[in-house]
Amino acid sequence: MKTQPIEPARIEFGAAPGDPPRSPVYGDLYHSRIGALAQARHVFLQGNGLPGRWAGRARFTVLETGFGLGNNFLATWDAWQSDPARCERLFYVALERHPPRREDLVRAQAGSPLPQLAADLCRAWPPLTPNLHRLAFDDGRVQLLLALGDVAAWLPALRVQADAFYLDGFAPLTNPAMWQPRVLKALGRKAAPGATLATWSVARSLREGLATAGFAVARAPGIGGKREISVARYEPRHDPRQAPQHAAPDPAHEPTPLLPSPAQPPHAEAPAGPADAVVVGAGIAGAAVASALAELGLAVTVLEREAAPAGAASGNPGGLFHGSLNADDGPHARLFRAAAMEATRAYAAAIAAGVPGRADGLLRLAPQAPDAAAMQAVLERQALPPDYVQVLDAAAASARAGIALAGPAWYYPGGGWIEPRAWVMAALASPRIQVRTGVNVAGLARTAGRWQLHDAAGRTVAAAPVVVLANADGAEPLLAELAPGFRPWPLARTRGQITHWSGTDTGLRLPIAGDGYALPWPGGGLLCGATRDADPPSGQADDARPRVADHLRNLARLNRLTGLVAPADPVRWQGRVGWRLQADDRLPVCGAVPLPVQPAGSRQDQARLLVRQPGLFVMTALGSRGLTLAPLLGRLIAAQATGTPWPLEQDLVDAIDPGRWQVRAARRGPALPGGRPVGDQPWPG
Repeated sequence: MKTQPIEPARIEFGAAPGDPPRSPVYGDLYHSRIGALAQARHVFLQGNGLPGRWAGRARFTVLETGFGLGNNFLATWDAWQSDPARCERLFYVALERHPPRREDLVRAQAGSPLPQLAADLCRAWPPLTPNLHRLAFDDGRVQLLLALGDVAAWLPALRVQADAFYLDGFAPLTNPAMWQPRVLKALGRKAAPGATLATWSVARSLREGLATAGFAVARAPGIGGKREISVARYEPRHDPRQAPQHAAPDPAHEPTPLLPSPAQPPHAEAPAGPADAVVVGAGIAGAAVASALAELGLAVTVLEREAAPAGAASGNPGGLFHGSLNADDGPHARLFRAAAMEATRAYAAAIAAGVPGRADGLLRLAPQAPDAAAMQAVLERQALPPDYVQVLDAAAASARAGIALAGPAWYYPGGGWIEPRAWVMAALASPRIQVRTGVNVAGLARTAGRWQLHDAAGRTVAAAPVVVLANADGAEPLLAELAPGFRPWPLARTRGQITHWSGTDTGLRLPIAGDGYALPWPGGGLLCGATRDADPPSGQADDARPRVADHLRNLARLNRLTGLVAPADPVRWQGRVGWRLQADDRLPVCGAVPLPVQPAGSRQDQARLLVRQPGLFVMTALGSRGLTLAPLLGRLIAAQATGTPWPLEQDLVDAIDPGRWQVRAARRGPALPGGRPVGDQPWPG
């Protein structure tokens, strides 16, 4: 999806109390004079049969076109809170091309009749970047997914099935792009069976467009001087949608959704009975996906082969998280930007709860940039906001860092560091998660709609309808044994060593990244790294012992990066070794596992069309950015497994899909010279 710089809303606030805010761009009011909440409750909630329609359901999803100042969301959230028969979880997906700046949102909500909810929304308001932002409220039971940008570009990119639609936005005469037929058709493709729709507009073109999209449209009484509004129900003459593409046909004709929606999520304080999901691996990746599944109400079993969670690189005493930026805002930059903002939300909450770390800023040096002015030009071209990233010249960067730096830097206010092991333990502490260590999974098999996980002796160690392989380089052998046609992904495994010492205050106040990284250690000291060395030759054992030569390499890089010098006594140098896994395109491997041999006649030229192993997922190859990526990717897999709205747009999901190399092979053609099928060849580098 091609992104465009976000243009924040221009808002004219009324001179007198009670005057509705107005958009000078569209020449229209944000809501009628009867009040935003009264309008929202009559038009959108009552027009969609809410709160009655969500009663007793596990979850309910609303999709709004035109988030505006958030009043429809606040009214819906308030109705959900007030309803004793409410759904267990409410998902609210909203699109907005011109979102308000935080200060304007605070001003607009200053007199809200729902002051606590309004304050919570303002506090959670994200940086205005062209991303899908996930904001969680009420312990994650209410989730707002806010897509910033053009509605026509965003709707095809969203993976959501909406139970109710709120068509809001400025009038069709002043904002026709919001109401064009292709937008209305896209809404039909996002509708769940029996979905309803409401809007204050009764324009003939709108009603005709909705009818073409499969909605049966009627009129209902209006409010605030408006005689009528439009309401609708999704009743297409034929269902244009295909079967879900993330589930494989099963000989037993079992249901095709990834995980059928339970009538009601379990409420036990601890997992009881069979698990809903099994996660293999208790490192950063496994903890992130287990936590996300548990938040959605699933009972999760985590299997770890080591004696304790957070081994390998997840056991490092500290690690960084931060965003990325490049001139063309391609998939890497967009993915890492979205991931960094989700990571900031996750880690800031964990740090506030006592996990060691800081989420108050990080500097990334840019020695390749000629000067700060050139960096600022890139930033202004993309219109990225200062609460996401700023450009600092050498003097300003040095002031932030507390030490003299030689050049300009990108400053990420939401970046920082956290102790990985402590975060993993906190993430796995949910009462819905059971962790079993010392369990080595050696095989997978699917029987009667459930996955059976076996040890080396063939004994079943766990079973569930959903399995997530988050065990780094241990995932591929399991998939190869499961499906003989599976071809290994082009992954590289590297050895990395960090260096740290304590007791000496270096003066460094913020983490610094660039050619290597450095983070100030609490109480004095520093952690730096990391080396990157190729995997040892086949048959040679891994060497997990820190090497003096690698300490010296880390310290030389630290000096080039920051000018800092380590204590002279090598006895004070401490180190730790871990292994990273990275794909050839430097993107993670994450999502539902495709069948290695696709059914005859199926399309293989797009990742989203591949037929999948039902209920089987993988999350691996996070490389050196695992801390940044894990919280978002864990939520993506949880959404895919439960059928809830995906927190990432479709083209970025395609970019990290486990089947992307199958797609690339299919696009090159069905066979190579000599008539050999592409499927028999190794992946290209």
